[in-house]
Amino acid sequence: MLCFCAPYTSHMKLIIKFFPEITIKTRQVRKRFVSQLKSNLRLLMAAIDSQAKVNGSWDSLQVVLGPDPELQARAIERLCNTPGIAHFLEVHDYPLGTLDELAELCIQNVGQQLTGRRFGIRCKRVGNHPFSSQEVSAHIGQILMQRCHAAGVSLKDPDVWIKLEIRDQRVWLIQARHEGMGGFPLGTMEPVLSLLSGGFDSTVASYQMLQRGLLPHFIFFNLGGRAHELGVRQVAHYLWERYAASHRLRFISVPFEGVVAQLLENVENSQMGVVLKRMMLRAANRIAERLDLDALVTGEAIAQVASQTLPNLAVIDQVSDLLVLRPLITTSKTDIIDTARRIGTDAFSSTMPEYCGVISVNPSIRSRPAQVAEAEATFDFSVLEAAIQAAHYADCCDLENDLEEGSVVELVEEALVGQVVLDIRASDEQDARPLHLSGIEVVSMPFYTLGSRFAALDPARAYLLYCEKGIMSQLHAQYLLDAGHDNIRVLRLRKR
Repeated sequence: MLCFCAPYTSHMKLIIKFFPEITIKTRQVRKRFVSQLKSNLRLLMAAIDSQAKVNGSWDSLQVVLGPDPELQARAIERLCNTPGIAHFLEVHDYPLGTLDELAELCIQNVGQQLTGRRFGIRCKRVGNHPFSSQEVSAHIGQILMQRCHAAGVSLKDPDVWIKLEIRDQRVWLIQARHEGMGGFPLGTMEPVLSLLSGGFDSTVASYQMLQRGLLPHFIFFNLGGRAHELGVRQVAHYLWERYAASHRLRFISVPFEGVVAQLLENVENSQMGVVLKRMMLRAANRIAERLDLDALVTGEAIAQVASQTLPNLAVIDQVSDLLVLRPLITTSKTDIIDTARRIGTDAFSSTMPEYCGVISVNPSIRSRPAQVAEAEATFDFSVLEAAIQAAHYADCCDLENDLEEGSVVELVEEALVGQVVLDIRASDEQDARPLHLSGIEVVSMPFYTLGSRFAALDPARAYLLYCEKGIMSQLHAQYLLDAGHDNIRVLRLRKR
């Protein structure tokens, strides 16, 4: 089915429709939500197109973009991923004349598409006019049938839809409709601290906070060294850049290797998982209070692992003075992975090691407070305090730069004859922007295949991992180095 459209050759007007729950709020709350969304959009659109303008108030917002097609495409993608938007419409905006003049506009925009096809007309009208929406549709339909050689009219399954909105003395001819992510505008709800491991669960839980208008600052408990942190920083940066770039989000990394060492040495095996989560919540509470945040967020779901049974969650929560939110508490793993795939984080999470799950061999599923207190009696809490004090704070907007600092992976700016460049970008990225290096062998090996394919390569050759930003390549190079492959470097091509 086609909707009439025109190429992006001129200024573009987009009509923003609010998430339905916004429209049923009280007048004061709705006004606040719309004002926040308008402020967010002005920041986001200005970062893309200096000519962009955002107007409107109660019923909808209007975004007007400059004529650059590339900037228009980027703005559309950004709006699709901005909380608070149910959908938005690309429109051609005209002054309202007579119905005959409106029919002429339709012929100019869509007339050539109607020959031999069935069409349908939908008209929405706001304001006082001497005609009804049905009369507009009938009048225009009759003229189009007479002049455009259409096959007929169908309101159930037309080949071409003609959609228009009449608002007072303006008429919008709708070119396309884009779906938004829904939810509430960022900044309308309170900030929270989200425990982020980089896996499917914590990443989706953080996204759901964003979708509901909360600002999730991220806290990461590093159990796996630099390689683990590289991956989680990439996830945090992705969530911020794609869904929350209108606001400042923090990323806090807490070195937890010492805490894990204490657990392995002093805590009875069956209680390790619960005690580790309690240590994480204790640290998260301290840091949340320091940042004046109102709640903690975790990706836990009922009975997904041993520490997530109801008795164990109750014991874990006892150490938290703050509300602990668990948006995924009744969500299946399949649904969580489906959401990760939809929001674009599945590729990150699928390659992230699950460090938390490897500590306890025979975990208890019904820990009692007395048992846990006894297990923690010999724990040296000065180690936890040292970890909290050593936490590193960064802004999510700076995470890409931070990833380049302190990496133990060797970076090179050019490949030498005899070396092999492994292009680890996803297949669609490789197809869109192929990598060609004169005299250098380039092998396509998407990052999610490295684990199964790299071992089969010639160990006598030198390999350079390549991705456009260099982040994913650093992460996987570190994994390979840790696995004993010392013939790995990262290729960072100089920008031209």
